[in-house]
Amino acid sequence: MKLLHTADWHIGKELGGYSLLAEQQAAFEQIVQLAQQEQVDGIIIAGDLYDRAIAPTSAVKTLEDMLKTLNLTEQLPIYAVSGNHDGATRLGAGREWRAQTGLYLNTQLAEAFTPIETPDAQIYLLPFIEPAMARVYYDIAEDEAADYQNIAQIMKRIVADMVATFKPAKAHILVTHYYVTGNENVDYELTSETNSQVGGLKSIDVQQFEAFDYVALGHLHLKQASPSQTVRYAGSPIKFNTKEAQTQKGVYIVDITTNQVQTTWHDLTPVKDLIVLQESYDTLISPAFYEQYAHQGQNFFSIKLVGATHAKNARADLMAIYGDVVEVQYDLPALQSAAKIPMIQPDEMLSDEQLIANFYEYVTKQPLTAKQQAVIEQTLVSLHQAEEG
Repeated sequence: MKLLHTADWHIGKELGGYSLLAEQQAAFEQIVQLAQQEQVDGIIIAGDLYDRAIAPTSAVKTLEDMLKTLNLTEQLPIYAVSGNHDGATRLGAGREWRAQTGLYLNTQLAEAFTPIETPDAQIYLLPFIEPAMARVYYDIAEDEAADYQNIAQIMKRIVADMVATFKPAKAHILVTHYYVTGNENVDYELTSETNSQVGGLKSIDVQQFEAFDYVALGHLHLKQASPSQTVRYAGSPIKFNTKEAQTQKGVYIVDITTNQVQTTWHDLTPVKDLIVLQESYDTLISPAFYEQYAHQGQNFFSIKLVGATHAKNARADLMAIYGDVVEVQYDLPALQSAAKIPMIQPDEMLSDEQLIANFYEYVTKQPLTAKQQAVIEQTLVSLHQAEEG
């Protein structure tokens, strides 16, 4: 049995205010082409199909068209789960009739214990769930609650219930969406989505999945985060932030036989790459430097300024040269030193409003208007309320 393993499409995501739908579509077309070339028996999508729970109409149409292409046009079964970014209820709508065409999309824990049966394998689809949801499903009594506080504790019971349904003659495959660790050589700070420890969503040790022949993971966006040879992250098809900018995106082809599982990595080529630049302002605006990069709409740029600059509007200058600049980071220590601003002692700390006002005036050489001050104050109030809520 041969499967294509992908994950974390995040359809509808933006990068620095720029839509990524065109880049996501281009990556998808490469996935379809690879599926045809490899003559795969199905497609695994390990969660986070959308970027947010209530996706915009453009994202919904894009994803629906993609699923139709794979499932109806190419007649490929799809084995998918919802991730932490997906709205599980909305994504799961129509599951019953979709399964009739071989589009299996699990969004609830109860669905995870009935595997999809193929001649060679049992495929278990475990969506992202929070510990509280699992406690409700298992009807955990109050005196047992201490043993089911985090997802690592709960996963032991989930896996045991799955193993109880195993058919020894078949391969056993799990598709899920969690933060799984086990490879000591991985710097998890370089991956995305590693901060999911709120509400008991800490990491799961890879050893919990040793009963499976292959575990197709989603959640972390780099294949380098894969905790073992048979428990792997495919990562996202395109680059979503500067942490991912220096890595190669792609998908796994998973070849499963009775005796072994073999994985082969296949690169996806970005039609519009994310390039990270870290140079002085004078270097960045020099034709000898910027002409070495395809710019003006051909790539995205994340720029970190080194040293102080007295340009009136450095961001505007850089956008005029490079085009799609998703972010500009200023060298604040250098700016502070150049402006001879003394280090602020704890008893001299300024308010957030004053810090923003001071920085704005330094960069633009103009004070905030009354309207701008009101917007900043209201924004800060909203942020503080959200933190407290």
